[in-house]
Amino acid sequence: MYTKLVVLGLVVYATITLINLHGQIEQARDDQAALQRAVVEQALENGIYEYELERSDDPQIIERIARSRYNLVMPGERTFYGIIN
Repeated sequence: MYTKLVVLGLVVYATITLINLHGQIEQARDDQAALQRAVVEQALENGIYEYELERSDDPQIIERIARSRYNLVMPGERTFYGIIN
């Protein structure tokens, strides 16, 4: 009788452990997919930086960077800021 209870307890424990491990594996797969997406996004961003670095003597590239990243304007230009509701 005790043997059956011990075996039943072990089966229940093993089942619960397997269900828990399955959840951990699924979470790890989700994390891996998110990290892979982040790597791809970073590679694209690095490509943009490499392009800009290779053409760092191009005045158009310098102007685009100055305008987009640093909100700079040319002398005599006016900047207008809109309010979005």
